[in-house]
Amino acid sequence: QVRGVGKRIAEKSGTDYSWEFNLIDEDTINAFALPGGKVFVYRGLLEMTDNNEQLATVIAHEIAHVIARHGAERMSMQLSANMLAKIAQAALDLENPLISKTFQQAYGITSQVGVILPYSRTQEYEADHIGLILMAKAGYKPEAAIAFWRKMMEKDKEEQPPPWLSTHPPSNSRLNKIKEAIPEIKSKYYK
Repeated sequence: QVRGVGKRIAEKSGTDYSWEFNLIDEDTINAFALPGGKVFVYRGLLEMTDNNEQLATVIAHEIAHVIARHGAERMSMQLSANMLAKIAQAALDLENPLISKTFQQAYGITSQVGVILPYSRTQEYEADHIGLILMAKAGYKPEAAIAFWRKMMEKDKEEQPPPWLSTHPPSNSRLNKIKEAIPEIKSKYYK
């Protein structure tokens, strides 16, 4: 099921990646993609989907991360943040180990909460949007994303960290943006 849906979407992605779609036999409710086109869906997430169209929501989102090169962007951003920390530490000439450690902790928290996490949430919105386009191009109804994200909202009620500490936007915000995007995407890409 994962391979079939994945292949159908990948064919419409406009890329020449060697796409590979895999199921991980664990209850975890998650999916991820690696640069280069390897997509993984956990059984727990697959079981949350009612049909291939809802599964397409997940897989198209992961394909979108690969196409948009989000993994490389995240690594680049983390490396830049680490380099800036070292430059700042050298410029401030922090020789006292206690002050140096305090600076590192404060900088780490500030860069994560103030830059890296908000950027990660922006990438999630972008992957949602690109994913909707890919779904539609592959012939899956974009409205299936609404049903899927409603389920995720219910799940998130139980275990959602504060939005400013999360790598992902709140499900209700994602659902609202998806609802706004669907009419245009459907009219342009869904056949």
